[in-house]
Amino acid sequence: MVERAADIGDVARRVLLSGIGLGALACALLADTAARAESLPEALVKAYQTNPQLNAERARQRATDENVPQALAGYRPQISAGLSVGLQAVRDQLPGNVIQGATLKPWQIGVTVTQTLFNGFKTANSVRVAELQVQSGREALRNVGQGVLLDAVTAYTNVLANQTLVEAQRSNVAFLKETQAITQRRLNAGDVTPTDTAQAEARLNRGLADLNAAEVNFAISQATYAQVVGNAPSQLRPAETTDRLLPRSREDALALALREHPAVTAAGFDVDVASTSIRVAESSLMPNVSVQGSVSRARDTDSTLGTFGTDQASVIGQVTQPIYDGGTAASQTRQAKEVAAQSRLVLDQVRNQAKTAVVSAWVANEGAKIAVSASESEVKAAEVALAGVQKEAAGGQRTTVDVLNAQQDLITARARLIGAQRDRVVASYTLLSAVGRLDVKTLNLKTPDYLPEVHYHQVRDAWHGLRTPSGR
Repeated sequence: MVERAADIGDVARRVLLSGIGLGALACALLADTAARAESLPEALVKAYQTNPQLNAERARQRATDENVPQALAGYRPQISAGLSVGLQAVRDQLPGNVIQGATLKPWQIGVTVTQTLFNGFKTANSVRVAELQVQSGREALRNVGQGVLLDAVTAYTNVLANQTLVEAQRSNVAFLKETQAITQRRLNAGDVTPTDTAQAEARLNRGLADLNAAEVNFAISQATYAQVVGNAPSQLRPAETTDRLLPRSREDALALALREHPAVTAAGFDVDVASTSIRVAESSLMPNVSVQGSVSRARDTDSTLGTFGTDQASVIGQVTQPIYDGGTAASQTRQAKEVAAQSRLVLDQVRNQAKTAVVSAWVANEGAKIAVSASESEVKAAEVALAGVQKEAAGGQRTTVDVLNAQQDLITARARLIGAQRDRVVASYTLLSAVGRLDVKTLNLKTPDYLPEVHYHQVRDAWHGLRTPSGR
């Protein structure tokens, strides 16, 4: 029994030394792979530039920008031209049964210009609504950008954590395989009982199952990374937290979120949109003043054959006052008021959600710090325990299952540490997102920031043209 336990202890020491050797080899290769390794900021840059969800939201915002020139069109004249050409047979019966007939080729051409002078301030309020929609859309775009960057951080850290876990499980399987092989040889020699081999085989199968689960999770995280970032992960560098960018206290974080979080500011703009829409609806009850000028020329249009051609020019002023439209305008006004009330309630809801998100993110970030510290201490203690069990096994004071249990405790502790380190990074970025500052400028990413106002100014005062501006 003493000899068997000593062999098991030797196996553990060899596997441990091989792990140290692999770590040294990894350190030696690190300098060679550093040049081609991808860091978290580089992955965030790729996601910011190529993520389909974010690019789709940018296209949506560019479409929202077009609401402003459409509303401004209410200030501008409406010009239309018309042309009609035809063939007309005429047979007129005159007094005295005189028949007069002709085949006419009538044509008419004209231009009409209509200018609205007053429409109950509908145009001014519609422009205001469109501008507020643009402001709200920009905040929504910023919020989507935060979500995409946070998804990229999560995908990056998941790949790192799962890759590290796979390596740890492979090391564990190597240890269990060698342990099982030695135990089997001693069983064949009659030095151990079938119980020892069954214990070693059971632990090996458990290790293989854990390795398979780790490899599956690693493959899934790689696919998710490619979806979010835009390319498959290669060699990834360790990720750092954003502690230097975070507020100093929970109260500062709450105040910052209520002031700067894009979801809150977007909801505030939505309230302004709904309130201004009430005045747009009320304009339908007010008078409308317009002036219309037209010029036309007509030939062969008189079916009485008394006139060959007509040239006309006119300027007409028109004032229209709605009296009763069946209640449509009144209903639309009441509806707009209810929508405004709803938007105020939504703003309160979004503010509460922002507060909850900040508190949750703050607590999670602080808890992640404690979890990492505790897991590091657990791993150190598990390593000391394993080394002690190995020495005791070499002296015949421990059995095979004691060594296997100590090894399992160490693998479990390392897995918990890997998860805690991953959670630590994600929690810091989640808190930064909760306060509304997870963006290119705050993170100082090496990529041009997408500026939605560029496209807005490109189209705002455009009177014509079908070309789509690039927004750059």
